[in-house]
Amino acid sequence: MAAPLILAIDQGTSATKCLAVDEAGAVIAKGQAPLGESRPRPGWVDQDADALWQSVLAAVRACLAERDGADVVAIGIANQRESMLLWDGNTGRPLSPVISWQDQRTVDLCGKLRSPDAEELVQTRSGLPLDPMFSALKARWLLDTYDPDRARSRAGQIRLGTIDSWLLHRASGGQDGAHVIEVGNASRTQLLNIEQAEWDDGLLGFFDIPAAALPRIVPSVGPFPSVHGLTPVPDGTPIAAVMGDSHAALFAHGAFEPGPVKATYGTGSSVMGLVEKPDAVADGLCLTIAWSIGKPAYAAEANIRSAGATLRWTADLLGVTTDELVALAEDGDSQGVSLVPAFNGMGAPWWDQRANGTLCGLTLGAGRPQVARAAFESIPHQVADVIDAFDRSIGRVSVLHADGGPTRNDALMQLQADLLDRPVHCTDAAELSALGVAHLAGLSVGLWTLERLKTLDRGGRVFQPAMSAFDRATHRARWLTAIQQVLDEPATPAPAPTLDIPNTARCVR
Repeated sequence: MAAPLILAIDQGTSATKCLAVDEAGAVIAKGQAPLGESRPRPGWVDQDADALWQSVLAAVRACLAERDGADVVAIGIANQRESMLLWDGNTGRPLSPVISWQDQRTVDLCGKLRSPDAEELVQTRSGLPLDPMFSALKARWLLDTYDPDRARSRAGQIRLGTIDSWLLHRASGGQDGAHVIEVGNASRTQLLNIEQAEWDDGLLGFFDIPAAALPRIVPSVGPFPSVHGLTPVPDGTPIAAVMGDSHAALFAHGAFEPGPVKATYGTGSSVMGLVEKPDAVADGLCLTIAWSIGKPAYAAEANIRSAGATLRWTADLLGVTTDELVALAEDGDSQGVSLVPAFNGMGAPWWDQRANGTLCGLTLGAGRPQVARAAFESIPHQVADVIDAFDRSIGRVSVLHADGGPTRNDALMQLQADLLDRPVHCTDAAELSALGVAHLAGLSVGLWTLERLKTLDRGGRVFQPAMSAFDRATHRARWLTAIQQVLDEPATPAPAPTLDIPNTARCVR
């Protein structure tokens, strides 16, 4: 037999990526398949469940095109989180589209359910704010639409699941007992009691979700069903690890203990770090389970809804490609223009689902370079907002570990270091979520030890802050002023800049 391989599948919002990793930890093959989305109404974002599965099959085939599938000894799956769908418990066929994590169709429902008592119930038990981004409101909408009397779901004929649940169902060929969910993904649903790591009866009652429709919760290393029909991987190959994509990226950074904080830059952004005490998480941050290997590892997290998506939207607006937009931004100066990308509300640390996107500081002198630069700057500003919350929660973050496609842009990462006033360490690994779940799968089957994973050379580039304190305070004051214009109930979770900077921002909606 040839050297054993770990196959890692990273099912993301816009594509599915696949890596083959050898026993030395080296990536020896890659595959990728695109995945589209539809926007049938304003604020709605759907994906086709069968197309999503086909993207997984295509990525696996591309990755193993020149490899023997029999060399795969274990499979790891990382997935986009919070998205939700329904499928038939008897036929296994999807009954609904995938309701994306980006989707905002439940804003009005959220408003109807919202009250001080409801917000306290959800926050206290789930560790998450009551917000349409999470899965519970999507699950409620799906059942209201496809099973309004809950008869089929109470009878177990309808299955609710997140993307990991759907992939496990399809990858196993719909085996009995394959309706499972990994605990870290379950912690993003708002239906999990975060302390007990079990479905919470009070939350199920509040959202009107029958327990019989939900998957069984398992640790990040399973037990999961083995694969059937994942060509060219032989039937019976074990699925050894499952993690949410941001959780897997944190694992790939080697952040196995509290202290390091990472930011994953993608369509949106996730900033996450393990915490010693779950009750120490500051307002504006979420409490989540990063992974469970023997026991749950808790993390504080901030979710930013629009990062790379902001660049794509602005590029379309200006009639240029994303690369052309970035070139405009790198060579330009915002000249006081700010873009707050609240296209689907604001995520952490503000959590305002009714916020709208806003351009601030427009003058007759503002043009395409200024708008491009404002879009570019919105990404590190949003990360800086949540690092302020991390500083209050776990103490000052000494260094930020960064991953994701946008980190390849040196100008963006230098600006991030400047706005944070601390180093930013960017990994060289392009597919960090896939690599992280490969590490956990290899650990699960004994290919590596945790000590071995700690010693891996992760390489990368380090960006040191170079901006003056005055310029930093000016940039941050302008941004925070713009933020206040979009919030339904203006608030300032971070201390105001200490320097006396004149407020020159004017906002246009």
